[in-house]
Amino acid sequence: MRTVTIKVDEELKQKMRKAKINWSAFVRNAIRQKMELEERRTAAEKLLEDLKARKHVAPRGFINRTIRETREAH
Repeated sequence: MRTVTIKVDEELKQKMRKAKINWSAFVRNAIRQKMELEERRTAAEKLLEDLKARKHVAPRGFINRTIRETREAH
């Protein structure tokens, strides 16, 4: 694994020490989730560009069904 360093002010650092949280694991998970979201966003943008350029044709109702499934998953 690689090392990533962040800076926080002293007050926040004191609060973090009091909490019984594995901050490294927390930050790794937060970064992983954000990257997955960004990858999905990028893929969706590319798909929309391709659809506009008529490179792909989405089946009727696919976009609405996908949006609905995504909302229900949260």
